[in-house]
Amino acid sequence: MELPIWFEVGSFVVLGIILLIDLLLVVKRPHEPSMKEAGLWVAFYVALALVFAGAMFYFTGAEYGSQFVAGWVTEYSLSIDNLFVFIIIMARFSVPRKYQQEVLMVGIIIALVLRGIFIALGAVVIEQFSWIFYIFGAFLLWTAWKQATDSGEHEEDVENPLIARIRKVLPMSEKFDGGKIRTTVNGKKVFTPMLIVFITIGMTDLLFAVDSIPAIFGLTQSAFIVFTANIFALMGLRQLYFLLGGLMTRLVYLKHALSVILAFIGVKLVLHAMHVNELPFINGGHHIEWAPEIPTFVSLGVIIGTIVIAVVASLLSPAAKKAQIDARLEEDAKKSMSEAE
Repeated sequence: MELPIWFEVGSFVVLGIILLIDLLLVVKRPHEPSMKEAGLWVAFYVALALVFAGAMFYFTGAEYGSQFVAGWVTEYSLSIDNLFVFIIIMARFSVPRKYQQEVLMVGIIIALVLRGIFIALGAVVIEQFSWIFYIFGAFLLWTAWKQATDSGEHEEDVENPLIARIRKVLPMSEKFDGGKIRTTVNGKKVFTPMLIVFITIGMTDLLFAVDSIPAIFGLTQSAFIVFTANIFALMGLRQLYFLLGGLMTRLVYLKHALSVILAFIGVKLVLHAMHVNELPFINGGHHIEWAPEIPTFVSLGVIIGTIVIAVVASLLSPAAKKAQIDARLEEDAKKSMSEAE
């Protein structure tokens, strides 16, 4: 069954308009959104994703609808986990709260472009080489293991060598000048630290894409579903940043849940690769018939169930209540409060 062309084109047109409106709002009115404003926007984007999921079920059938929901929940969960890195980047470079929305919007645009390229390449490779699922599966299993065992402590304190080199090569001001990339200091044109922030966000987005795209291709081979699931996962991420903030440290079991999900999808990919096997040195180049194909509804149940268990366990855990907010985040919040006063 193929997705209707009118549905694909119409979806991209509507989503493009929404993203454009969101971008214009940020450019015309840079500000730090209140908890209420951020909460309403997040609720709007989640509701929009659910409406789109309903349209997928209605117009394209249960299989494609389930694939979209599973993909969106997975990508959204990975985005929430990666949100903490954005929080650290903002605090580390002391980006004024008023302009953090603009930085996040640029980051989202970069992420969409990079993921679009990865998705297009991934779709072509999958179409031509079924054995790529072995590589995707092994990569996800390795990523799951790394996610579960890596403490991540102090990683954000080590500056990327490329960023350090850019600082030495390019003339750069000490302070931000609003949301500008270039400014004038003593009659000389120089770059502002905002350039480094944009580059850091872009490189982070690239790493996120490398992790997340193989994961969703383990749930669906439709490039349209992969891309729309990524769009909906990124939409509202900017507002979610302000809504969650330091509360991210309380989700102590989210990392473990994501490692379980990535491992599950990795196993599913390996089983799928075995089922459609064409490599001559495995089973004589024949399909391995006993290898099961895990249905989409099973994947969806595992993904949602794992996330729900992790969130509930985190909220009830004594470790979450004792979790300390990063000192830089506390300082950043205090600055925001003093500026508001």
